[in-house]
Amino acid sequence: MKTILITGSTDGVGKLTAMKLAKSGHQMLLHGRNSEKLKNTISEIKEIPRNENVHGFVSDLSDFDSIEKMITEISNEFSSIDVLINNAGVFKSADKQNKDNLDMRFAVNYFAPYLLTNGLLTILKSSNSPRIINLSSAAQSTVTIEALKGTKFISSNEAYAESKLALTMWSFAFAKSNPSITTIAVNPGSLLNTNMVKEAYGHHWSSADKGADILYELAVLEKYEESNGKYFDNDKGIFSNAHNDAYNQEKINELISETSKILNS
Repeated sequence: MKTILITGSTDGVGKLTAMKLAKSGHQMLLHGRNSEKLKNTISEIKEIPRNENVHGFVSDLSDFDSIEKMITEISNEFSSIDVLINNAGVFKSADKQNKDNLDMRFAVNYFAPYLLTNGLLTILKSSNSPRIINLSSAAQSTVTIEALKGTKFISSNEAYAESKLALTMWSFAFAKSNPSITTIAVNPGSLLNTNMVKEAYGHHWSSADKGADILYELAVLEKYEESNGKYFDNDKGIFSNAHNDAYNQEKINELISETSKILNS
């Protein structure tokens, strides 16, 4: 039995993945922004697979203080986590920026996983074979540093694609500096049938189960244990190459340096 934390697990691919993992008997740590929705999801997951090892944590991932609070709560309750799936993401948002004046896409899709992962690093390293699965996307676009800082406005599409590339670049850097953790970036599949995709595009190409199936496999199957620092493209069904910038050390260094400055300012 593994202890697995999934962000954004009250609907869509996150919820489906949580259900699949719970059915296999794993201890699930669910995250949601809405406490009522989270409570309902926990009840539902406990009922279906008859798995009582389901816990919930409420946090608004666009609010960095809220992330810190969740890190403290999880660390107080659990001495180790085997798998962290950074699944939560945002495309369209009523609020363009978070309270720190950062673009909402960068805040939730990139800065939140960065903060959460680093905040839980000690208990991740307490696992015998920890894994981190970061949800990237087929949409990846060169990161504009001004947009990262929140000083330049770009479209929702562009901010989403840039935030997903930022996450992928950081995943590779994190994998290098933490070789004892298997870190994998994954495009779970393009235009899956989720609320986020419906809001953004109004149509879908594939079932959300396609994404949940690959997240389940990457999280627990033994064959992926040696896949640290790789990118899985579920549109192709294989490990593949991400955007060129994800292999550009100079650009990665700049991203990590600017990220530290932004978060410490």
